[in-house]
Amino acid sequence: MTKWLDPVEQRAWRAIVALMTRLPGGLDTQLQRESGVTHFEYWVLTLLSEEPGHRLQMSELAHKANASLSRLSHVVSKMERMGWAQRSATTGRRGVQAVLTEDGYSKVVEASPGYVDAVRRLVFDGLDAGQTAQLAELSDILAVQVTETLINIEENAGSADKQTKSADKQTKS
Repeated sequence: MTKWLDPVEQRAWRAIVALMTRLPGGLDTQLQRESGVTHFEYWVLTLLSEEPGHRLQMSELAHKANASLSRLSHVVSKMERMGWAQRSATTGRRGVQAVLTEDGYSKVVEASPGYVDAVRRLVFDGLDAGQTAQLAELSDILAVQVTETLINIEENAGSADKQTKSADKQTKS
């Protein structure tokens, strides 16, 4: 039986939904207007710029960017066409690395001041130091909760798929 949200949970959930729908659009608008990149492209450029050698295995980059490998691959392809990134085979390992080029590094450096100004305006200017600390703590807790729940769902789905395939094999024999 479904346990419905109480009024406080409903208020909190609606606030989260408003943030999830409004914030990305606000950041996208600012970044596209000032730097010609989407928020997700900027995020990928930033993640690469923070890595030693400005390179990262595609699967790890997808994980850090909270994106599917497919979505990341499309964005890295666009970044390659723009001259901001390239792919590099990893010697001795499976997979491919995304590597930030000098032009890509310049792009993230160019876009960063406007991005930080937008983040400050949209999020932090309305909070005092205590509220910012609370936001950080609650966000960390929620991120862990969501990640662990999604992992459990994926693992359970995988177990169910294996059980179904096993049952199918037994039925056919």
